[in-house]
Amino acid sequence: MKFGVVVFPGSNCDHDAYHVLKHILGRDTEFVWHGRTDLKGFDCVVLPGGFSYGDYLRPGAIARFSPVMEMVVDFARKGGFVVGICNGFQILTEAGLLPGVLMRNRTLKFICDYVHVRVETTSTPFTSRYRDGEVLRLPIAHADGNYFADEDTLKILEDEDRIVFRYSTPDGRIEDSSNPNGALRNIAGILNRERNVLGMMPHPERACEGILGSRDGLRFFESIIDAIEGRPFL
Repeated sequence: MKFGVVVFPGSNCDHDAYHVLKHILGRDTEFVWHGRTDLKGFDCVVLPGGFSYGDYLRPGAIARFSPVMEMVVDFARKGGFVVGICNGFQILTEAGLLPGVLMRNRTLKFICDYVHVRVETTSTPFTSRYRDGEVLRLPIAHADGNYFADEDTLKILEDEDRIVFRYSTPDGRIEDSSNPNGALRNIAGILNRERNVLGMMPHPERACEGILGSRDGLRFFESIIDAIEGRPFL
């Protein structure tokens, strides 16, 4: 089992993801430079948070054309697990691996805080260790987390059970007051149709040790390990 953490110029959460996978969970993990053109041997690829290429044009717009992304798209289409966290989520939408876009927060301000998100589905390789409706406490740190898609796309996401996380109150209510960035339908994370690619704005890798204030993100990565090892999640 092997994880790859992609490093773009401007990535700043790559070491966070590497630390969790390598040092907390003890899995073979390797940094993948953005110029690399081979993902042979990896079981899961993580696109971490940060400001790839300085977020010029818009977040993820330049990173989408990095040489490694052609390999990531091919890897995903062959069934490999791909996770995009924060800036990684933005890159996945720019690359067409996930629908919709991440727009500027409705406050037009960068937000760095803990939020609550409700687990909407456990029928994924990324959430099998959670309970349906479980509320997690995870950190966010973004200026462009406002998820937007047209109504047809939103309906498809709902109908196909592809909305994985929604911003919620601590007791699990989906309210506008619990929505930090204006995302439509309080969407915090989604899947592709094949259910092997996930994008999310909150940072599970920053919530894997008690000293950081939450361990709610650890089961996210444990779920992926279960899926790689062939444990059923549906």
